[in-house]
Amino acid sequence: MLAFRLSKIQVTGNIIIDMRKALLIGGSNATITHFMSQTTKIDLFDRAILRLIQRDTRMPQRAIAEAVNLSTAAVQRRIAAMERSGVIMRNVAIVDPDQVGLGVTSIVEVNLVDEKAARVDKAKQLFRDAPEVQQCYYVTGGRSFIMLIVAPDMRSYEAITRRLFAENESVASYHSYLALNRVKAGMELVIP
Repeated sequence: MLAFRLSKIQVTGNIIIDMRKALLIGGSNATITHFMSQTTKIDLFDRAILRLIQRDTRMPQRAIAEAVNLSTAAVQRRIAAMERSGVIMRNVAIVDPDQVGLGVTSIVEVNLVDEKAARVDKAKQLFRDAPEVQQCYYVTGGRSFIMLIVAPDMRSYEAITRRLFAENESVASYHSYLALNRVKAGMELVIP
């Protein structure tokens, strides 16, 4: 009889389910057939699919199916389930900012007057609604927010900073770092 050690439980026998970790089929040909993290319920096939579609969301499902050794219908069902559950948040095109006239990229540190919940929530909403803000993070370490802003030129960037920061009574200070070169920009995750 084959034995496995998962979390704090001893696993032996023919079929064992630990909902936090894995479905194991024991016996002489024991294999892990379904791996789950504690926060999401995606298995090894889902992870393989995600690795592929992060690189190219237009990859044909039959090519994905072939690459991960599943049927096209199974891949289609899995992708649809991951979209419904929010694992796949959106399918988007990555646009080169320089090609569409957005030549200024800035990383901005923002300090709020205080960290009261109402003030933080109001700032989050303002930054979330600003189309020029590409990414925004509420952070620790002496800053309130760190964000990435893209603008067509310095005049536009100045108008953005006035609207979001200089004329905002909730903002105590802000500091901009202008990017000289976009060395790497992307949202692809390393999926274990």
